[in-house]
Amino acid sequence: MTPKRRRFFIKLAVIVLLVWTGLTIWVQYSGKEFIYEVKAETEQGSALIVFNPDPVYNLDEQVCKSFATGLQERNISSTVATVKSAMEQINDDFDLYVFCVNTYNWTPDWRLTNYIKEHPNLENARVIALTVGAGATMRAQRKLEWHLSDKGADLLGSEMYWLLKPNDENRMKERNVVVANELALDFGKRIGQLILPDQP
Repeated sequence: MTPKRRRFFIKLAVIVLLVWTGLTIWVQYSGKEFIYEVKAETEQGSALIVFNPDPVYNLDEQVCKSFATGLQERNISSTVATVKSAMEQINDDFDLYVFCVNTYNWTPDWRLTNYIKEHPNLENARVIALTVGAGATMRAQRKLEWHLSDKGADLLGSEMYWLLKPNDENRMKERNVVVANELALDFGKRIGQLILPDQP
């Protein structure tokens, strides 16, 4: 390879790296912020569900709301909040904390993991880990679980939901996002039953 050609490829690699870094920062810090309540008719427990919104597709938001609906059916009310909005709740106590991370470059998003690191009330708290992404989410899930373990939290369950990879290979004819939401709803019901075992 000639020196001129080598310089060209080095410049190209630098440009690709800068663009990729810029896109990574953009998706992690440009999502909309909001807080949303899912109230149980007969409230017997409370949950805080936190995620960092993806600006491209809101699978994270959908999964969080579906999980909250599952808890609602077990008489647990939920506050579904983006990271910035959840900072206002950081000193409040909940019966359950749910953390939903997006996967970027095979790792969990920075804002959510930083929120976990800064949270003062997670030692011995009951927590759930939700990991979403296109399909390659195993490493991000492990790192999220590690962050929660490092805080001394009691991890009750951990699941992954995918935008592209089939969420259930027995339901290939159904829309993958619909399947993800139904699985999250069912997971919420099961966790609600675990927290309040006397519920019908």
